[in-house]
Amino acid sequence: MEFDTVIHDGTIVTAGEIYRGDVGITDGRIAAVAERLPGGARRIDAGGRLVMPGGIEAHAHIAQESSSGVMSADDYRTGSISAAFGGNSSFVPFAAQHRGQSIDDVIATYDARAASSVIDYSYHLIVSDPTEDVLTDQLPRAFARGITSFKVFMTYDLMNLGDGGMLDILTVAREHGAVTMVHAENNDMVKWMNRRMADKGLTAPRYHAVSRPELAEEEAINRAIQLAKLADAPLFIVHVSTAGGAAIVQREKLAGAKLYAETCPQYLALTRADLDRPGMEGAKYICSPPLRDVQTQEALWHHVATGTFESVSSDHAPYRFDETGKFLNGTDVPYPKIANGMPGIAARLPYLFSEGVVGGRITMEQFVALSSTNAARTFGIEKKGRIAPGMDADIAIWNPETRRTVTAADQHDNMDYTPFEGMELQGVPETVMTRGTPVVEDGALKVEPGNGRFVARAPADLRGRPGAAVKEFDPAHNFGSDLR
Repeated sequence: MEFDTVIHDGTIVTAGEIYRGDVGITDGRIAAVAERLPGGARRIDAGGRLVMPGGIEAHAHIAQESSSGVMSADDYRTGSISAAFGGNSSFVPFAAQHRGQSIDDVIATYDARAASSVIDYSYHLIVSDPTEDVLTDQLPRAFARGITSFKVFMTYDLMNLGDGGMLDILTVAREHGAVTMVHAENNDMVKWMNRRMADKGLTAPRYHAVSRPELAEEEAINRAIQLAKLADAPLFIVHVSTAGGAAIVQREKLAGAKLYAETCPQYLALTRADLDRPGMEGAKYICSPPLRDVQTQEALWHHVATGTFESVSSDHAPYRFDETGKFLNGTDVPYPKIANGMPGIAARLPYLFSEGVVGGRITMEQFVALSSTNAARTFGIEKKGRIAPGMDADIAIWNPETRRTVTAADQHDNMDYTPFEGMELQGVPETVMTRGTPVVEDGALKVEPGNGRFVARAPADLRGRPGAAVKEFDPAHNFGSDLR
Protein backbone atom coordinates (compact mmCIF):
# COMPACT_ATOMS: atom_id res chain seq x y z
CA MET A 1 0.00 0.00 0.00
CA GLU A 2 1.24 3.49 -0.86
CA PHE A 3 0.89 6.18 1.80
CA ASP A 4 0.99 9.94 1.52
CA THR A 5 2.41 10.12 5.05
CA VAL A 6 3.71 7.62 7.59
CA ILE A 7 4.10 8.63 11.23
CA HIS A 8 6.62 6.13 12.55
CA ASP A 9 8.20 4.98 15.81
CA GLY A 10 5.75 6.84 18.02
CA THR A 11 3.79 5.75 21.07
CA ILE A 12 0.15 5.64 19.95
CA VAL A 13 -2.32 6.59 22.66
CA THR A 14 -6.06 6.01 22.29
CA ALA A 15 -8.92 6.15 24.78
CA GLY A 16 -8.43 2.44 25.42
CA GLU A 17 -4.78 1.51 24.94
CA ILE A 18 -1.15 2.53 24.52
CA TYR A 19 1.26 0.83 22.11
CA ARG A 20 4.25 1.46 19.85
CA GLY A 21 3.41 1.64 16.18
CA ASP A 22 3.14 3.48 12.89
CA VAL A 23 0.22 5.30 11.28
CA GLY A 24 -0.20 5.36 7.50
CA ILE A 25 -2.23 8.19 5.95
CA THR A 26 -3.72 8.32 2.46
CA ASP A 27 -6.08 10.96 1.02
CA GLY A 28 -6.64 12.54 4.42
CA ARG A 29 -7.72 9.30 6.10
CA ILE A 30 -5.92 6.81 8.30
CA ALA A 31 -5.26 3.89 5.96
CA ALA A 32 -3.31 1.58 8.28
CA VAL A 33 -2.05 1.24 11.83
CA ALA A 34 0.66 -1.35 12.39
CA GLU A 35 3.82 -2.12 14.30
CA ARG A 36 5.88 -1.16 11.25
CA LEU A 37 4.81 0.51 7.99
CA PRO A 38 7.22 1.04 5.09
CA GLY A 39 7.07 3.77 2.50
CA GLY A 40 5.24 7.04 2.63
CA ALA A 41 5.85 10.07 0.40
CA ARG A 42 6.61 11.79 3.70
CA ARG A 43 7.83 10.05 6.86
CA ILE A 44 7.43 11.79 10.21
CA ASP A 45 9.69 10.53 12.97
CA ALA A 46 7.64 10.37 16.18
CA GLY A 47 10.35 8.73 18.28
CA GLY A 48 9.98 9.74 21.91
CA ARG A 49 6.62 11.33 21.10
CA LEU A 50 2.97 10.52 21.79
CA VAL A 51 0.70 10.08 18.76
CA MET A 52 -2.88 10.86 19.78
CA PRO A 53 -6.18 11.85 18.20
CA GLY A 54 -6.29 15.59 17.69
CA GLY A 55 -8.26 17.44 20.31
CA ILE A 56 -11.91 18.25 19.68
CA GLU A 57 -12.84 21.49 21.40
CA ALA A 58 -16.59 21.21 21.95
CA HIS A 59 -17.25 24.42 23.89
CA ALA A 60 -16.01 27.71 22.46
CA HIS A 61 -17.48 31.09 21.59
CA ILE A 62 -15.96 32.18 18.29
CA ALA A 63 -17.08 35.24 16.28
CA GLN A 64 -20.15 35.34 18.52
CA GLU A 65 -22.07 38.28 19.94
CA SER A 66 -23.16 37.98 23.55
CA SER A 67 -26.79 38.71 24.46
CA SER A 68 -25.62 42.19 25.53
CA GLY A 69 -24.02 42.83 22.15
CA VAL A 70 -20.32 42.25 22.89
CA MET A 71 -18.50 40.51 20.03
CA SER A 72 -15.89 37.95 21.03
CA ALA A 73 -12.32 38.94 20.22
CA ASP A 74 -11.57 35.83 18.15
CA ASP A 75 -12.98 35.25 14.71
CA TYR A 76 -12.74 31.84 13.05
CA ARG A 77 -9.26 32.57 11.73
CA THR A 78 -7.64 33.55 15.03
CA GLY A 79 -9.81 31.21 17.10
CA SER A 80 -9.00 28.17 14.99
CA ILE A 81 -5.31 29.02 14.88
CA SER A 82 -5.24 29.27 18.67
CA ALA A 83 -7.11 25.97 18.93
CA ALA A 84 -4.61 24.28 16.62
CA PHE A 85 -1.58 25.51 18.56
CA GLY A 86 -3.28 24.04 21.62
CA GLY A 87 -3.44 20.56 20.10
CA ASN A 88 -6.94 20.68 18.56
CA SER A 89 -7.63 19.44 15.04
CA SER A 90 -11.34 20.38 15.02
CA PHE A 91 -13.84 22.32 17.10
CA VAL A 92 -17.56 22.91 17.60
CA PRO A 93 -18.22 26.54 18.56
CA PHE A 94 -21.68 28.01 19.13
CA ALA A 95 -23.93 29.67 16.57
CA ALA A 96 -26.12 31.95 18.64
CA GLN A 97 -29.71 32.85 17.89
CA HIS A 98 -30.82 36.07 19.57
CA ARG A 99 -34.41 37.17 20.02
CA GLY A 100 -36.10 37.84 16.69
CA GLN A 101 -33.59 35.92 14.56
CA SER A 102 -34.42 32.89 12.46
CA ILE A 103 -32.27 29.78 12.74
CA ASP A 104 -31.76 29.88 8.96
CA ASP A 105 -30.24 33.37 9.17
CA VAL A 106 -28.05 32.36 12.11
CA ILE A 107 -26.60 29.40 10.21
CA ALA A 108 -26.00 31.50 7.11
CA THR A 109 -24.18 34.10 9.23
CA TYR A 110 -21.91 31.55 10.86
CA ASP A 111 -21.24 29.74 7.59
CA ALA A 112 -19.77 33.00 6.31
CA ARG A 113 -17.80 33.60 9.50
CA ALA A 114 -16.43 30.06 9.64
CA ALA A 115 -15.04 30.15 6.11
CA SER A 116 -11.67 31.35 7.47
CA SER A 117 -11.14 28.43 9.86
CA VAL A 118 -7.87 26.51 9.58
CA ILE A 119 -9.33 23.38 11.25
CA ASP A 120 -12.56 21.46 10.68
CA TYR A 121 -15.64 22.76 12.46
CA SER A 122 -19.31 22.31 13.20
CA TYR A 123 -21.78 24.29 15.32
CA HIS A 124 -23.92 23.94 18.40
CA LEU A 125 -27.01 26.11 17.95
CA ILE A 126 -27.90 28.43 20.83
CA VAL A 127 -31.68 28.78 20.90
CA SER A 128 -33.17 31.80 22.66
CA ASP A 129 -36.36 32.38 20.65
CA PRO A 130 -38.15 29.03 20.14
CA THR A 131 -41.10 30.18 18.05
CA GLU A 132 -43.46 27.64 16.56
CA ASP A 133 -41.69 27.89 13.21
CA VAL A 134 -38.31 27.40 14.89
CA LEU A 135 -39.53 24.31 16.70
CA THR A 136 -41.43 22.65 13.90
CA ASP A 137 -39.46 23.64 10.81
CA GLN A 138 -36.14 25.43 11.37
CA LEU A 139 -34.55 23.21 14.03
CA PRO A 140 -35.45 19.97 12.18
CA ARG A 141 -33.95 21.47 9.03
CA ALA A 142 -30.74 22.35 10.90
CA PHE A 143 -30.62 18.82 12.22
CA ALA A 144 -30.99 17.39 8.72
CA ARG A 145 -27.92 19.39 7.74
CA GLY A 146 -25.90 17.71 10.51
CA ILE A 147 -26.20 20.27 13.33
CA THR A 148 -27.27 17.84 16.02
CA SER A 149 -26.88 19.78 19.25
CA PHE A 150 -28.78 22.75 20.66
CA LYS A 151 -27.89 24.89 23.69
CA VAL A 152 -30.32 26.64 26.04
CA PHE A 153 -29.86 28.90 29.05
CA MET A 154 -31.49 28.87 32.46
CA THR A 155 -30.04 32.31 33.30
CA TYR A 156 -29.65 35.74 31.64
CA ASP A 157 -32.97 37.48 30.94
CA LEU A 158 -32.33 37.75 27.19
CA MET A 159 -31.48 34.05 26.86
CA ASN A 160 -33.45 32.24 29.56
CA LEU A 161 -36.28 30.13 28.09
CA GLY A 162 -37.98 29.13 31.31
CA ASP A 163 -38.89 25.54 32.12
CA GLY A 164 -41.64 25.37 29.53
CA GLY A 165 -39.37 26.61 26.75
CA MET A 166 -36.76 24.08 27.77
CA LEU A 167 -39.29 21.26 27.59
CA ASP A 168 -40.25 22.34 24.08
CA ILE A 169 -36.61 22.29 22.94
CA LEU A 170 -35.93 18.98 24.69
CA THR A 171 -38.92 17.42 22.96
CA VAL A 172 -37.77 18.53 19.51
CA ALA A 173 -34.26 17.32 20.30
CA ARG A 174 -35.53 13.90 21.37
CA GLU A 175 -37.62 13.51 18.23
CA HIS A 176 -34.60 14.16 16.02
CA GLY A 177 -31.82 12.52 18.05
CA ALA A 178 -30.18 15.80 19.06
CA VAL A 179 -28.43 16.61 22.34
CA THR A 180 -29.60 19.63 24.33
CA MET A 181 -26.81 21.47 26.13
CA VAL A 182 -27.70 23.65 29.08
CA HIS A 183 -26.11 26.47 31.04
CA ALA A 184 -27.59 25.67 34.44
CA GLU A 185 -27.88 28.50 36.95
CA ASN A 186 -31.06 29.58 38.72
CA ASN A 187 -31.84 32.97 37.18
CA ASP A 188 -33.96 34.32 40.01
CA MET A 189 -31.41 33.33 42.64
CA VAL A 190 -28.70 35.19 40.74
CA LYS A 191 -30.87 38.28 40.19
CA TRP A 192 -31.86 38.32 43.87
CA MET A 193 -28.22 38.14 44.90
CA ASN A 194 -27.26 40.91 42.47
CA ARG A 195 -29.91 43.21 43.93
CA ARG A 196 -28.65 42.55 47.44
CA MET A 197 -25.05 43.22 46.42
CA ALA A 198 -26.00 46.45 44.64
CA ASP A 199 -28.00 47.67 47.65
CA LYS A 200 -24.92 47.23 49.83
CA GLY A 201 -22.56 48.82 47.28
CA LEU A 202 -20.65 45.58 46.78
CA THR A 203 -19.89 45.95 43.08
CA ALA A 204 -16.14 45.26 42.68
CA PRO A 205 -15.11 42.25 40.53
CA ARG A 206 -14.51 40.12 43.63
CA TYR A 207 -18.24 40.09 44.36
CA HIS A 208 -19.09 38.42 41.07
CA ALA A 209 -18.30 35.04 42.65
CA VAL A 210 -20.56 35.78 45.62
CA SER A 211 -23.42 36.86 43.36
CA ARG A 212 -23.71 33.46 41.69
CA PRO A 213 -23.81 31.02 44.62
CA GLU A 214 -23.09 27.34 44.32
CA LEU A 215 -26.73 26.64 45.23
CA ALA A 216 -27.85 28.45 42.07
CA GLU A 217 -25.92 25.98 39.91
CA GLU A 218 -26.83 22.91 41.94
CA GLU A 219 -30.56 23.67 41.91
CA ALA A 220 -30.56 24.39 38.18
CA ILE A 221 -28.58 21.24 37.32
CA ASN A 222 -31.07 19.14 39.24
CA ARG A 223 -34.04 20.88 37.64
CA ALA A 224 -32.62 20.59 34.12
CA ILE A 225 -32.09 16.86 34.60
CA GLN A 226 -35.65 16.35 35.80
CA LEU A 227 -36.99 18.28 32.79
CA ALA A 228 -34.90 16.11 30.47
CA LYS A 229 -36.15 12.96 32.17
CA LEU A 230 -39.75 14.07 31.67
CA ALA A 231 -39.07 14.69 27.97
CA ASP A 232 -36.95 11.50 27.73
CA ALA A 233 -34.26 13.55 26.00
CA PRO A 234 -30.45 13.47 26.21
CA LEU A 235 -28.94 16.39 28.13
CA PHE A 236 -25.44 17.81 28.37
CA ILE A 237 -24.60 19.99 31.38
CA VAL A 238 -21.92 22.48 30.39
CA HIS A 239 -19.17 23.95 32.60
CA VAL A 240 -20.01 22.26 35.92
CA SER A 241 -18.24 24.34 38.56
CA THR A 242 -19.44 22.91 41.89
CA ALA A 243 -18.90 19.74 43.86
CA GLY A 244 -22.62 19.51 44.53
CA GLY A 245 -23.48 19.87 40.85
CA ALA A 246 -20.98 17.19 39.89
CA ALA A 247 -22.39 14.86 42.54
CA ILE A 248 -25.90 15.29 41.12
CA VAL A 249 -24.61 14.44 37.63
CA GLN A 250 -22.78 11.40 38.98
CA ARG A 251 -25.88 10.14 40.80
CA GLU A 252 -28.19 10.57 37.83
CA LYS A 253 -25.75 8.99 35.38
CA LEU A 254 -25.44 5.95 37.62
CA ALA A 255 -29.24 5.74 37.58
CA GLY A 256 -29.16 5.52 33.77
CA ALA A 257 -30.08 9.07 32.78
CA LYS A 258 -29.34 10.16 29.22
CA LEU A 259 -26.86 12.59 30.64
CA TYR A 260 -23.47 14.06 29.76
CA ALA A 261 -21.41 16.77 31.43
CA GLU A 262 -18.15 18.69 31.32
CA THR A 263 -16.03 20.92 33.47
CA CYS A 264 -13.37 23.43 32.40
CA PRO A 265 -9.70 24.12 33.18
CA GLN A 266 -10.47 27.43 34.89
CA TYR A 267 -12.45 25.62 37.58
CA LEU A 268 -9.51 23.26 38.13
CA ALA A 269 -6.74 25.89 38.00
CA LEU A 270 -8.12 29.18 39.36
CA THR A 271 -10.12 30.31 42.38
CA ARG A 272 -12.31 33.23 43.39
CA ALA A 273 -9.21 34.81 44.96
CA ASP A 274 -8.16 35.71 41.41
CA LEU A 275 -11.17 38.04 41.24
CA ASP A 276 -9.67 40.03 44.12
CA ARG A 277 -6.56 41.15 42.25
CA PRO A 278 -5.57 44.85 42.50
CA GLY A 279 -7.60 47.51 40.74
CA MET A 280 -9.74 46.06 37.97
CA GLU A 281 -7.40 43.14 37.24
CA GLY A 282 -10.01 40.84 38.75
CA ALA A 283 -12.24 41.61 35.75
CA LYS A 284 -10.04 39.26 33.70
CA TYR A 285 -11.37 36.38 35.77
CA ILE A 286 -15.09 37.13 35.58
CA CYS A 287 -16.87 34.17 34.01
CA SER A 288 -20.14 32.38 34.69
CA PRO A 289 -20.50 30.15 36.55
CA PRO A 290 -17.83 31.88 38.65
CA LEU A 291 -14.55 30.55 39.95
CA ARG A 292 -14.89 28.68 43.26
CA ASP A 293 -12.34 27.52 45.87
CA VAL A 294 -9.55 25.00 46.41
CA GLN A 295 -11.86 22.41 47.98
CA THR A 296 -14.07 22.55 44.91
CA GLN A 297 -11.05 22.09 42.65
CA GLU A 298 -10.14 18.90 44.49
CA ALA A 299 -13.70 17.58 44.18
CA LEU A 300 -13.87 18.38 40.46
CA TRP A 301 -10.55 16.64 39.80
CA HIS A 302 -11.99 13.59 41.54
CA HIS A 303 -14.98 13.65 39.19
CA VAL A 304 -12.69 14.12 36.16
CA ALA A 305 -10.77 11.01 37.18
CA THR A 306 -13.79 8.84 38.01
CA GLY A 307 -15.84 9.42 34.86
CA THR A 308 -18.47 11.95 35.88
CA PHE A 309 -17.44 14.22 33.01
CA GLU A 310 -17.26 13.30 29.34
CA SER A 311 -14.88 16.15 28.61
CA VAL A 312 -12.85 19.04 29.93
CA SER A 313 -13.65 21.93 27.59
CA SER A 314 -12.30 25.46 27.47
CA ASP A 315 -15.49 27.57 27.32
CA HIS A 316 -13.26 29.96 25.37
CA ALA A 317 -15.06 33.32 25.64
CA PRO A 318 -12.44 35.89 24.64
CA TYR A 319 -13.08 39.52 25.62
CA ARG A 320 -10.07 41.80 25.57
CA PHE A 321 -9.08 43.75 28.67
CA ASP A 322 -10.10 47.06 27.08
CA GLU A 323 -13.08 49.08 25.88
CA THR A 324 -13.83 46.58 23.06
CA GLY A 325 -14.32 43.71 25.51
CA LYS A 326 -14.38 43.61 29.28
CA PHE A 327 -14.92 47.37 29.58
CA LEU A 328 -17.36 48.01 26.75
CA ASN A 329 -19.57 49.75 29.34
CA GLY A 330 -16.70 51.68 30.92
CA THR A 331 -13.77 50.96 33.20
CA ASP A 332 -15.38 52.00 36.49
CA VAL A 333 -18.53 49.94 36.40
CA PRO A 334 -20.10 47.35 38.70
CA TYR A 335 -19.29 43.71 38.00
CA PRO A 336 -22.63 42.92 36.22
CA LYS A 337 -21.65 45.36 33.46
CA ILE A 338 -18.25 43.74 32.81
CA ALA A 339 -18.14 41.30 29.87
CA ASN A 340 -18.47 37.76 31.15
CA GLY A 341 -15.94 35.15 30.03
CA MET A 342 -12.26 34.34 29.61
CA PRO A 343 -10.01 32.81 26.93
CA GLY A 344 -8.48 29.35 27.13
CA ILE A 345 -8.76 27.39 23.89
CA ALA A 346 -4.97 27.04 23.47
CA ALA A 347 -4.32 26.30 27.15
CA ARG A 348 -6.99 23.61 27.63
CA LEU A 349 -5.03 20.54 26.56
CA PRO A 350 -1.54 21.53 27.73
CA TYR A 351 -3.04 22.28 31.16
CA LEU A 352 -5.01 19.02 31.26
CA PHE A 353 -1.99 16.99 30.16
CA SER A 354 0.39 18.64 32.61
CA GLU A 355 -1.83 18.78 35.68
CA GLY A 356 -3.76 15.64 34.82
CA VAL A 357 -1.39 13.13 33.25
CA VAL A 358 1.97 14.43 34.49
CA GLY A 359 0.38 15.32 37.82
CA GLY A 360 -0.80 11.74 38.26
CA ARG A 361 -4.51 12.57 38.42
CA ILE A 362 -5.55 10.84 35.19
CA THR A 363 -4.05 8.34 32.74
CA MET A 364 -3.01 9.11 29.18
CA GLU A 365 -5.96 7.07 27.95
CA GLN A 366 -8.30 9.22 30.03
CA PHE A 367 -6.64 12.32 28.60
CA VAL A 368 -7.49 11.16 25.07
CA ALA A 369 -11.07 10.37 26.08
CA LEU A 370 -11.55 13.73 27.80
CA SER A 371 -9.87 15.73 25.06
CA SER A 372 -11.24 14.08 21.93
CA THR A 373 -12.86 10.64 21.83
CA ASN A 374 -15.79 11.34 24.15
CA ALA A 375 -16.67 14.57 22.37
CA ALA A 376 -16.72 12.73 19.05
CA ARG A 377 -19.09 10.09 20.43
CA THR A 378 -21.32 12.51 22.30
CA PHE A 379 -21.75 14.95 19.45
CA GLY A 380 -21.86 12.51 16.54
CA ILE A 381 -18.49 13.35 14.94
CA GLU A 382 -18.21 9.93 13.39
CA LYS A 383 -14.87 10.18 11.56
CA LYS A 384 -12.82 11.87 14.28
CA GLY A 385 -11.59 11.18 17.80
CA ARG A 386 -9.92 7.80 17.14
CA ILE A 387 -6.78 6.43 15.55
CA ALA A 388 -8.08 3.60 13.39
CA PRO A 389 -8.31 2.79 9.67
CA GLY A 390 -11.02 4.79 7.91
CA MET A 391 -10.96 7.68 10.37
CA ASP A 392 -9.96 11.21 9.41
CA ALA A 393 -6.24 11.66 9.97
CA ASP A 394 -6.79 14.21 12.73
CA ILE A 395 -3.66 13.60 14.77
CA ALA A 396 -1.65 15.46 17.39
CA ILE A 397 1.96 14.52 18.07
CA TRP A 398 2.99 15.54 21.58
CA ASN A 399 6.39 15.86 23.23
CA PRO A 400 5.57 14.74 26.77
CA GLU A 401 8.84 16.05 28.26
CA THR A 402 8.97 19.63 27.01
CA ARG A 403 8.17 22.25 29.62
CA ARG A 404 6.77 25.64 28.70
CA THR A 405 5.65 28.69 30.65
CA VAL A 406 2.26 29.99 29.52
CA THR A 407 2.30 33.51 28.05
CA ALA A 408 -0.36 35.49 26.23
CA ALA A 409 1.81 35.54 23.08
CA ASP A 410 1.98 31.74 22.98
CA GLN A 411 -1.82 31.47 22.81
CA HIS A 412 -1.88 32.71 19.18
CA ASP A 413 -5.33 34.25 19.69
CA ASN A 414 -6.58 37.84 19.41
CA MET A 415 -6.44 38.41 23.15
CA ASP A 416 -4.28 40.70 25.26
CA TYR A 417 -4.11 38.37 28.25
CA THR A 418 -4.42 34.74 29.34
CA PRO A 419 -5.74 33.76 32.77
CA PHE A 420 -3.11 31.00 32.82
CA GLU A 421 -0.19 33.46 32.50
CA GLY A 422 3.01 32.23 34.15
CA MET A 423 1.94 28.62 34.72
CA GLU A 424 4.74 26.16 33.94
CA LEU A 425 3.28 23.17 32.12
CA GLN A 426 4.83 19.94 30.87
CA GLY A 427 3.77 18.46 27.54
CA VAL A 428 3.56 20.29 24.22
CA PRO A 429 1.68 19.45 20.99
CA GLU A 430 4.40 19.80 18.34
CA THR A 431 2.47 18.71 15.23
CA VAL A 432 -1.29 18.96 14.70
CA MET A 433 -2.92 17.50 11.59
CA THR A 434 -6.42 17.93 10.22
CA ARG A 435 -7.29 15.29 7.62
CA GLY A 436 -3.61 14.45 7.19
CA THR A 437 -2.51 18.02 6.52
CA PRO A 438 -0.13 19.54 9.10
CA VAL A 439 -1.82 22.66 10.44
CA VAL A 440 0.84 23.39 13.06
CA GLU A 441 4.37 22.04 12.87
CA ASP A 442 7.68 23.13 14.39
CA GLY A 443 5.99 26.05 16.11
CA ALA A 444 4.60 27.49 12.88
CA LEU A 445 1.23 27.64 11.12
CA LYS A 446 1.41 25.60 7.91
CA VAL A 447 -1.96 26.25 6.23
CA GLU A 448 -3.98 29.20 5.00
CA PRO A 449 -7.36 30.33 6.37
CA GLY A 450 -10.08 28.23 4.79
CA ASN A 451 -8.32 24.90 5.29
CA GLY A 452 -11.12 23.79 7.62
CA ARG A 453 -14.33 22.14 6.45
CA PHE A 454 -17.80 21.96 7.95
CA VAL A 455 -18.47 18.58 9.56
CA ALA A 456 -22.03 17.23 9.43
CA ARG A 457 -22.71 15.29 12.61
CA ALA A 458 -24.82 12.25 13.46
CA PRO A 459 -27.13 11.74 16.46
CA ALA A 460 -25.51 11.16 19.84
CA ASP A 461 -24.43 7.68 20.87
CA LEU A 462 -26.86 6.82 23.70
CA ARG A 463 -25.65 3.30 24.32
CA GLY A 464 -25.49 2.60 28.04
CA ARG A 465 -27.94 5.38 28.84
CA PRO A 466 -31.39 3.80 28.96
CA GLY A 467 -33.06 6.85 30.47
CA ALA A 468 -35.39 7.21 33.42
CA ALA A 469 -38.77 5.55 33.80
CA VAL A 470 -41.57 8.10 34.13
CA LYS A 471 -44.70 6.36 35.40
CA GLU A 472 -47.07 8.67 33.59
CA PHE A 473 -45.64 7.53 30.26
CA ASP A 474 -45.38 3.85 31.15
CA PRO A 475 -47.86 1.68 29.19
CA ALA A 476 -48.12 -0.60 32.20
CA HIS A 477 -49.89 2.18 34.10
CA ASN A 478 -52.30 2.96 31.24
CA PHE A 479 -52.01 6.69 31.76
CA GLY A 480 -50.31 8.78 29.11
CA SER A 481 -48.23 6.38 27.09
CA ASP A 482 -49.83 7.69 23.89
CA LEU A 483 -48.10 11.03 24.49
CA ARG A 484 -44.67 9.62 23.58
